Amino acid sequence: QVQLVESGGGLVQPGGSLRLSCTASGSISAIYNMAWFRQAPGNQRELVASISAGGSTNYADSVKGRFTISRDNAKNTVYLQMNSLKPEDTAIYYCNQYLRTGGASRDYWGQGTQVTVSS
Repeated sequence: QVQLVESGGGLVQPGGSLRLSCTASGSISAIYNMAWFRQAPGNQRELVASISAGGSTNYADSVKGRFTISRDNAKNTVYLQMNSLKPEDTAIYYCNQYLRTGGASRDYWGQGTQVTVSS
């Protein structure tokens, strides 16, 4: 059974930084796309950043230049470095990995980690 475990959320002041991590465990034969989504109260879940198996990245306009997504394939881990955080970045952040286990490929989600940006 595949599990995604996130860490790194918390409370930070505006202008501060946080680094989120998400590690997949289980019988995994390949990981394709990795991504971070977020959902603020009253809002729909939105894509923050994604990274392909080949390392190509994509960012939401609201985080370009402030957030960096990266991956360590040997550790089945995706990271999100968040700098210059703003109050509007406050949300629950969810990790997503599209991976192959057994004979099938599908999306898996982490449990979510709270990020709060406030003075």
